[in-house]
Amino acid sequence: MSLKPPPARGRHRALAAACSLALAGTALSLTGGGAVQAASADIVISQVYGGGGNSGSPYTHDFVELYNRGTGPVSVTGWTVQYASATGSSWARTTLSGTIAPGAYYLVQQAAGTGSGSALPTADATGSIAMSATTGKVALVTGGTALTCSTGCASKSGVKDFVGYGSSASSSETSPTATLSATTAAVRAAGGATDTDNNAADFSAAAPTPRNSSYSGGGGGGGGTRIRDVQGARHVSALAGKSVTDVPGVVTAVGAAGFWMQDAAPDADPATSEGIYVHAGSAPGVSVADSVKVSGTVTEYRSGGSTSTSLTLTEITSPKVTVLASGAALPAATVVGSGGRVPPGAVIDDDATGDVETSGTFQPATDGIDFWESLEGMRVRVDGAAVVGPRSSYGEVPVVPQGSGTRSVRGGIVVRSGDHNPERVILDDVLAPTPTVDVGDTLTGATVGVLDYGYGNFKLLPTATPSVTRGGITAETTAAPSADQLSAATFNVENLDPSDPQATFDALARTIVSNLKAPDLVALEEIQDNSGATDDGTVAADRTMAKLTAAISAAGGPAYSYRQINPANNQDGGQTGGNIRQVFLYRTDRGLAFTDRPGATATTATSVTGTGGVPALTYSPGRVDPSNSAFSGSRKPLAGEFTWKGKPVFVIANHFNSKGGDDPLFGRKQPPTRSSETQRHAQAAAVDAFVDRILAVDADARVIVLGDINDFEFSRTADLLTAGGSLVDLPRTLPAAERYTYVYEGNSQVLDHILVSPALASTAYEYDIVHVNSEFAVQMSDHDPQVVRIPLP
Repeated sequence: MSLKPPPARGRHRALAAACSLALAGTALSLTGGGAVQAASADIVISQVYGGGGNSGSPYTHDFVELYNRGTGPVSVTGWTVQYASATGSSWARTTLSGTIAPGAYYLVQQAAGTGSGSALPTADATGSIAMSATTGKVALVTGGTALTCSTGCASKSGVKDFVGYGSSASSSETSPTATLSATTAAVRAAGGATDTDNNAADFSAAAPTPRNSSYSGGGGGGGGTRIRDVQGARHVSALAGKSVTDVPGVVTAVGAAGFWMQDAAPDADPATSEGIYVHAGSAPGVSVADSVKVSGTVTEYRSGGSTSTSLTLTEITSPKVTVLASGAALPAATVVGSGGRVPPGAVIDDDATGDVETSGTFQPATDGIDFWESLEGMRVRVDGAAVVGPRSSYGEVPVVPQGSGTRSVRGGIVVRSGDHNPERVILDDVLAPTPTVDVGDTLTGATVGVLDYGYGNFKLLPTATPSVTRGGITAETTAAPSADQLSAATFNVENLDPSDPQATFDALARTIVSNLKAPDLVALEEIQDNSGATDDGTVAADRTMAKLTAAISAAGGPAYSYRQINPANNQDGGQTGGNIRQVFLYRTDRGLAFTDRPGATATTATSVTGTGGVPALTYSPGRVDPSNSAFSGSRKPLAGEFTWKGKPVFVIANHFNSKGGDDPLFGRKQPPTRSSETQRHAQAAAVDAFVDRILAVDADARVIVLGDINDFEFSRTADLLTAGGSLVDLPRTLPAAERYTYVYEGNSQVLDHILVSPALASTAYEYDIVHVNSEFAVQMSDHDPQVVRIPLP
């Protein structure tokens, strides 16, 4: 088994007394300057309005509004807001002073027109520049020197941010905004938080909504904070830790300790979510389709604790909820997949180098982690969702939209180098039961729910149990070997011990006898000692093996023998007290025999001897390099010398270090840190060196290396095992759609391998991964076995 942390059932949504954790940003006083070469990390121009006092104008004065989209306060003392006409090069200036807090605004009042209108809120800085109502240029400069440019101004030294508004503006960030009027301002999306350095994309022409440093409603227009202002185009809200007032929405789902709501009047920016979770701490007292206003504190909740590798979930906590009406129309669910928003097909994140919550990049169109974040809390619909992983014991079902990724021959979705399938989303049973499904099933019609996040994955919480169209996959059966074919298999039997139900032993026995056709040799992984996970010092596994071999005989199989080495107590990883190990299970009635050279212990290293082209092992069975730090706290490889019809065959059974402790694919650290790889790389190098010693005596030696390698066929681990051509990795020889032995969170992937030496690889061997476990909700183990039939007449 590859040890990976399971999702915890104590999720905050299901706890009446659950707590929420706020992220505290480090306060930094930032001053800046230099040419604009990337999106501003903090201060941006959030509104430009030049129609003040014109006929029909809602305000008497022109204004420029600034916003701090960063995480710390920024001093703007000595900075200037500068204005030039659409094609001009003469710049008027207004000098600024003071500090802008994170998530706060700063209002710069300019000249008044001759018409009527309302007064602006109290300005933070006042100038007398008469701006055009339709088209012009505005620069935020970190010094007092006037610009002199007409074009290319956005890249000039000292320019912090730049807006060309109106189609005739001669300078802008990428493209200018739409042309404005007396009743419209250039308004930056997400309350000022969106900045892609493209004025046309970042701004829309909308009613002016001037906000000053005293504004307490958060970002957004329309006189108050909207959900999109709270969420922003980012992973952590710019308003985290701040109070918000009267945030409107329609209740879309109700949980045990809170509810989800969504804005009924969304904007046109797909990067900013229109939905959010309101954490009440107990039954919230609202119903689906209630129109509400919510006041409370914006909080970032991190499942697994404040140091977890998971992303945070943006919430409103300590809420005051006002129900305005009942029976409101639910906002339309966003379609994900064909005909709607199509998730990125390969990239989870390719531009962050560290923590995506602080990286400053957010690209939902190209990065899967940002795509799903942009839908956080919203109603989402997947039509004909394809099931790519069986329903887990936690009620989770991984699905993808139709047409996604490299699909396996049986309906899963296959991991490939550079593609860990960002299309996947996991259905969870928080709001409604999820159906029991296998890989290849399809959820009939539309699956609708709210999008959530927890413990390293984006979750779609269906509001009704989906119907299922069965794909009808069945357990595979391999071909029987011919008389001259040596049949060798590997099978991880998932912590097998005598306390497991007899039904488990019987199912494993039937698989070995019927589905694998009773191989001559089976390398077993995760055989536990006689007391299982009871930590009582027991290390022997004879009762475990006696129960398994008896079950095989009862299933009509041959009389199997076995060889193994008892590990030292609690030195080989796995469940404490379980003392898992690899075991050679073999039959002798078809020509295979074991060459016994006894005497090895848990700490005794077997080695290779022999000259004149005849290699031999000093101990058989024996352990490969057990004192090597590469195998500290992990299973030691088991080596054995066999003969097939009198000819020597060397076999090394493995169970490398698990992936436990690696960062999740959809975690805050991108790219994910895979700390477990270091030990596997060292283990692979040690095993490859041992094989090289056999081949140094006889280049044509028959060597089989097999087991749970706990890494992909395209991994560095597999590269090290095949270095110098000493071994051929058989999973690599299969078509991409057939390369998987394990399904984890919907990803079909290779963890188990059979590798053979060149002499065996040159034969007309037959190799088969036999899918009997990983795709099914009912399993006897979480790994699929595999078998190779090698002609050795």
